[in-house]
Amino acid sequence: RWRSAADRLHETILKRAWSERRQALASTFDGHDLDASLLLVEPLGFLKADDPRFRMTVEAIGKELKRGDFLFRYVVADDFGRPETAFTICTFWYIDALVALGRREEARALFETMLARRNKHGLLSEDIAMATGELWGNYPQTYSLVGLINSAIKLSASWDVAS
Repeated sequence: RWRSAADRLHETILKRAWSERRQALASTFDGHDLDASLLLVEPLGFLKADDPRFRMTVEAIGKELKRGDFLFRYVVADDFGRPETAFTICTFWYIDALVALGRREEARALFETMLARRNKHGLLSEDIAMATGELWGNYPQTYSLVGLINSAIKLSASWDVAS
């Protein structure tokens, strides 16, 4: 019973959240706006890395939400207005998505850039000012550091290769 309900929900999401105009998953049913949280559809098991919809969503997010080396979570106005700073965890989600797509060199270069953004104690904040690279927002931000750790693990050699 649960499996069939999950399958129906999966089908509905793919049908109603897919934006033909963008050729990517959208942040809402029947919408067209992108949200970097859509990068999590692969690690959450919603889509496989070899699914063209995942690849197209990653590419669309890279084109629309990436500015230089950092990613906005989204670019539409919210209760605070239009986002002005990069949301640190989103850049790590993007790095992980690049790894899943086999784009390891690009992912590693972006990871190195993010390592360089840490302060002298190795910590990261919630946000990064895109123009200056300055750490903004809640500091230190645990989930930004979890993103760094997760990306480091994904970029690391497996135990078999390392030994």
